[in-house]
Amino acid sequence: MNRPWLSQYPPDVPAEIPAERPASLVDLMETAFARYADRQAFHFLGASLSYADTDRLSRDFAAWLQHEGLSQGARVAVMMPNVLSYMVVVAGILRAGYVVVNTNPLYTPRELRHQLADSGAEAIVILENFASVLAEVLPQTSVHRVVVATMGDLTGTLKRVVVNTVVRHVKKLVPRYQLRRAHSLTDALRQGRSLSLTRCAPTADDLAFLQYTGGTTGLAKGAMLTHGNIVANVTQAELWFAPILGRAGEGPQLRIVAALPLYHIFALMASGMYAMHMGMCNLLIPNPRDLKAVLADLHKFPPHLLPAVNTLFNGLLNHPDFAKVDWSKLKLALGGGMAVQRAVAERWHAATGLHLLEAYGLSETSPAVTINPVTLASYNGTIGVPIPSTDVKLVDHEGQAVAEGEAGELAVKGPQVMAGYWNMPDETAQAMTADGYFKTGDIARIDEQGYVRIVDRKKDMILVSGFNVYPNEVEGEVAQHPGVLEVAAIGIPDEHSGEAVKLYVVRKDPNLTEDELRAFCRERLTGYKRPRVIEFRDELPKTNVGKILRRALRDEALASQPPEGG
Repeated sequence: MNRPWLSQYPPDVPAEIPAERPASLVDLMETAFARYADRQAFHFLGASLSYADTDRLSRDFAAWLQHEGLSQGARVAVMMPNVLSYMVVVAGILRAGYVVVNTNPLYTPRELRHQLADSGAEAIVILENFASVLAEVLPQTSVHRVVVATMGDLTGTLKRVVVNTVVRHVKKLVPRYQLRRAHSLTDALRQGRSLSLTRCAPTADDLAFLQYTGGTTGLAKGAMLTHGNIVANVTQAELWFAPILGRAGEGPQLRIVAALPLYHIFALMASGMYAMHMGMCNLLIPNPRDLKAVLADLHKFPPHLLPAVNTLFNGLLNHPDFAKVDWSKLKLALGGGMAVQRAVAERWHAATGLHLLEAYGLSETSPAVTINPVTLASYNGTIGVPIPSTDVKLVDHEGQAVAEGEAGELAVKGPQVMAGYWNMPDETAQAMTADGYFKTGDIARIDEQGYVRIVDRKKDMILVSGFNVYPNEVEGEVAQHPGVLEVAAIGIPDEHSGEAVKLYVVRKDPNLTEDELRAFCRERLTGYKRPRVIEFRDELPKTNVGKILRRALRDEALASQPPEGG
């Protein structure tokens, strides 16, 4: 096929990734543990773990898991923010031969119950701050092993006591909970020390992660990411960034910032697996919303790499402490998860002298599909070009290629594309073209040089700070309120989060108030899914068969927005 984007590749970046690469994530991690044993791997709240520490601790956790009677290929959920134990636990699960189910710590009981039940998870590792949510739904799941971690785990005995005291008693961030026969992570690691580990050797086709996403239909489903998928994407990233960052094992150690949550596919790959493969030192940020604290950490830990979403770059730029950070060492600022806005990109370049490089990906593609070249001369408003071993094309609603120059749905083929949706063969088939391309649900154009530009979304998905929000889910929950007759959810522009949820509601109970509806949403929806704006209407626009016209509401909302700069 015609691949015009190859002409845009930086020097020495090949069109294809090598066939000889790590056989699995276990091989990738264990190679990194040995190669970089003396290097610092993770830094958190003034404490750190070396690669040798991470090797030893993840081995101990893997051994403990293997002796807990889990079935072969068992799914193990991980419900933690960016703390020292996160990558230790993930590495341990994979080294034990099991599958990681990344779980958002901010899930409501309903959301958590669905993911645990759908994945069939047999075990979960959860930070104590969120254990009360698990306690509500545990009997309705197949989970029979619970491991509770604390914020201070692995930080050292004295610091652990201090951190946990502040978290539990000063900030009161740990609601009361009761979980029978739960193990502490500390005890699991201690017991694992004296247990043998049967080393597993997964193949490239073996499942490594169930990464939950709404995909393009709004139904929550698990993207099956294999060891081969993630290893391929790590290799693609290594080759793409080699002109400025070098190859694994080369040069001095680089520092990367994990400001985005590691349970999100962008951070999992960039700040997790790629950083480990490259032997980087990783600064873990537990709460990126606390910009003052983030910038204080960056002041002490001048980064070489900063993967983030547009809203975080924008927030940092607008904070008075931004200038206190030494940005001169920064080699790569990578924007993903949502569109990078021109104003933010231009301000970032003016402030740091470095271009903010935009990338594009999805949970289903491990995630990277396209990235702008590291040799980019200026912001171009595109999501870049397909990375090595990746082919893209634009298709119509029947999956056929559109005419040259026309817009169409972006479809992707490459070694990073998922094996399918967990237990959903029909959904998997609908997401693929006859010749094996994954249909992303995004409408795009490809220019003569191969640069891809997203122009619209095929579906009604709302993108809030890089997280997918699906109107069907929001509407389904709100419609359960006895005072609601009809409801529609759309996305509206938001300067802080890119988009926000707006609700249109037709009352059944004329006394229903906005405050009452917001309280209802707080009980049933994670924060980023909750409506920013609620508007009551006497009726909603519909098709002749009675289907609510979200597009008409969206067009109306956009028309009412003030002009840019106004």
